Amino acid sequence: MDTYAEGTEEMDKYSLRGKVFNKIREDILSGNYQEKDELKEAAISKALGVSRTPVREALRQLELEGLVTIVPNKGAYVNGITAKDIFDIYVIRSYLEGLCAKWACEHITKAQAEELEEIVYLSEFHIKKEHWDQIYELDNRFHLSLYKACGSRILEHILSDYHHYVERVRRNTLSSKERAAKASEEHKAILEAVVGKDQERAERLANEHIFCSIDNIRHQGMEKLMQRSS
Repeated sequence: MDTYAEGTEEMDKYSLRGKVFNKIREDILSGNYQEKDELKEAAISKALGVSRTPVREALRQLELEGLVTIVPNKGAYVNGITAKDIFDIYVIRSYLEGLCAKWACEHITKAQAEELEEIVYLSEFHIKKEHWDQIYELDNRFHLSLYKACGSRILEHILSDYHHYVERVRRNTLSSKERAAKASEEHKAILEAVVGKDQERAERLANEHIFCSIDNIRHQGMEKLMQRSS
């Protein structure tokens, strides 16, 4: 536990190296870097206005996450996220999100429940108006808020990372009004089960929610969904 805490603090998103790490990872996951692109320390440090030390540390951390390969005496290269990686992440998420919803039944606070209810309400409004940026941000907020409500710092950390890994696919998936509306309905049902302390139903609905996303990905086509959003 101490090692985890130290590592989390070291890569805290508000620290310099944490900001560098998150910026490079965001650029990889959003498609700004392509597979096998070289990540040059000097160029990145200049672009971000930092020394090469936090860049080097960020690249090492990204290698541990499997997003980058560092070749001794050559440089760091992007691995990126493959179609298989995406499917694997969604399947793993389905079980972990079920566990998250189950635990949230025990730990969710009144304030957290009210926040999630507001997110569901706002999602329904923006879906009717087809405000795609707001829909995507509210989908993000729902999941991240539910992760926090589960009462487990470890599970929240793992799910948040997986959530960000599939960011590009999620954004493109939610550009479909039909899927956005269905996802919002699924969120509402999950929240009702959580607030009602129905652990079995909450776990099942959260699991099914992710599998519905997988079915939608197959329907729309992975290649299309992995393209950069305009």
